[in-house]
Amino acid sequence: MPLRSALYSQRSLVMTVVILLGAGFLATSLLSYYASRTSIRDNIVNTELPLTSDTVYSEIQKDLVRPILISSMMSRDTFMRDWVVNGEKDTDQMTRYLDEVMTHYGAYTAFFVSNSTHTYYHAKGVLKQVRIDEPRDAWYFRVRDMKDPYEINVDPDLANKDNMTFFINYKVYDYHGRFIGAAGVGLTVDAVIKLIDKYQQRYQRSVYFVDTFGRLVLTGAEGGPEGARAGKSLNDLDSMRNLVSQLPKPHSGSYEYSAHGQGHFLNVRFIPELNWYLFVDKREDGALSEIRQSLYLNLLICLLVTLIVLALLNRVIRRFQEKIHAQATLDSLTELPNRRGFDLLAVQALHEAQREPKPLTALLLDLDHFKALNDTYGHMAGDQVLIGFARDLQSCLRHSDIVCRWGGEEFIVLLKDTDGATGQKIAEKIRRHVEQHEYAYNGHALNLTVSIGATTLQRDDTLHSLLSRADHAMYRAKQTGRNRTCMEMPHSTYA
Repeated sequence: MPLRSALYSQRSLVMTVVILLGAGFLATSLLSYYASRTSIRDNIVNTELPLTSDTVYSEIQKDLVRPILISSMMSRDTFMRDWVVNGEKDTDQMTRYLDEVMTHYGAYTAFFVSNSTHTYYHAKGVLKQVRIDEPRDAWYFRVRDMKDPYEINVDPDLANKDNMTFFINYKVYDYHGRFIGAAGVGLTVDAVIKLIDKYQQRYQRSVYFVDTFGRLVLTGAEGGPEGARAGKSLNDLDSMRNLVSQLPKPHSGSYEYSAHGQGHFLNVRFIPELNWYLFVDKREDGALSEIRQSLYLNLLICLLVTLIVLALLNRVIRRFQEKIHAQATLDSLTELPNRRGFDLLAVQALHEAQREPKPLTALLLDLDHFKALNDTYGHMAGDQVLIGFARDLQSCLRHSDIVCRWGGEEFIVLLKDTDGATGQKIAEKIRRHVEQHEYAYNGHALNLTVSIGATTLQRDDTLHSLLSRADHAMYRAKQTGRNRTCMEMPHSTYA
């Protein structure tokens, strides 16, 4: 029981170590993951998205704001103002001028609408007369009456097969500040969408534009948030509704929202030149996928390390158990089985002999006058004699025979498949060998004799009854003069 309890405690200790090791690995990996996650989130929100927004804004200033500058230049061009003030006499002059603007600046379209004649001039010639009752001409009268110097409008372009066009409508004044018409250039919406797609591919973000009323104005080919298309109000999207209430201020900054269970990081920037908001949107999953993979890899490595440690510890425990078992069943001096080891081997031997059935002979050996030897030469001499005797005893026996140190100077031998007569011969062989042998210790030649009691297994024997008869026989050998073998004959034996 103490041995079993000790082994159980060792296993409990190993399991505790493994659990602590696994918990330590898990805690370290999770802490590292959440620290990295927080760092990446902060970097995205405070650095990456604002930097992307700045870069996109710079691109917008170069690619989208350029038409505003062209339109502004046209509105202040002295040729245009002089031509209008002088009565718009030569239509070809205005046509050539607009064609030159388109060719030189690479615009999709260029136009001028006169306030005095309501004539719509285009690079291809006179396009039409604008009328206040024509819905398609409402843009001009809106520009005429607005306070701002220009507007950005998306409308079909009559001169280009009604393709949706991104117009810059700029008010034109004469030298006395009187409104004389509207001029500007345009880009196709398709070209702007391709521009947005280019931004998205370059920066791996979703880029879209929203007006001050919360309507999507321009998106890439894949749409805006939740795939919404231009013209859709962000108020119609549950994920964006709270954000829209903050836009008219105008308010730029960084935000987070969730759509369909997926977190998003969002940077909003107001572009005063367009009177629009630039939205740069990044999905959280894409941003954190790499550190999630690192977490899974760390956990896999931790699992493998834990399993390896567990396997090594189990191996060490098995060896430790074997060592403990050996120490518990072997005599430390002679390295023969002790009483515990003998009991395990003897029970099996008796069971085999009674099952077959086969004969079995037991010998109980006691060294004569061993106490006197110890008293004369010391216990170290006695130990050397015991070691030598054990070695000699084994040399007289077969590998299949069982021999153990019973205690002190007593030894037990079980001779398998051996009847009484043969057993007695083997006992005599041992006795004579010991009698004739000298054991050297510290320059002294020590002589010994041994008294042996022998008996054979009978049908109803137990280990206790078998050894009890051998013990009686050994005492008879002692009492009748020592250095002899006495046989205790049972009432019935196996032949």
